[in-house]
Amino acid sequence: MMGKANLIDAIAGTNRGLLASEPQKQVILAAIANLEDFNPTPRPVEANSLLDGDWRLIYTTSKGLLNIDRVPLCKLGQIYQCIRVNTTSVYNIAEIYGLPYLEGLVSVAAKFDPVSERRVQVKFQRSIVGLKRLIGYESPADFIQQIEAGKKFTAIDTPLNSDKQQGWLDITYIDSDLRIGRGNEGSVFVLSKT
Repeated sequence: MMGKANLIDAIAGTNRGLLASEPQKQVILAAIANLEDFNPTPRPVEANSLLDGDWRLIYTTSKGLLNIDRVPLCKLGQIYQCIRVNTTSVYNIAEIYGLPYLEGLVSVAAKFDPVSERRVQVKFQRSIVGLKRLIGYESPADFIQQIEAGKKFTAIDTPLNSDKQQGWLDITYIDSDLRIGRGNEGSVFVLSKT
């Protein structure tokens, strides 16, 4: 599909948006809007088999995520959003690297609730921030298995007030390997299935 190739080409070299110039951002947003017009999945929230799984962030305009890279000694590694449809859970995991032995991660666990055929309400429940080696982190799937098994981690493991910590996400495009979402703060997310 031409539109998809255009978007992937436009994103290439922007390091998920960190390095995107204003003109590049405009080209990318136009390519995203173009693709959204041809969303092959009319009711994205109900497309369980497409939604479920581990997604890697390839582009975003979210300042909250991109600002992690501006913390001294920290570099932003991969960012994942892992959806588990059967438990209506979503896990955002940002891998961080910098000094040796200080590779870390920032993770937020949330529950999602469908409110329309393309919008989910997201309520954040738990934040886990720590060093990969102390947490025993191997991969997103392995880490989520540990969370779902009820493990407490050697980390800053904090329950979040889901009444205060919530937002929504519109899934505006989804196929077997690409998903586009727009959040309540006006951010755009483009993710690739891993």
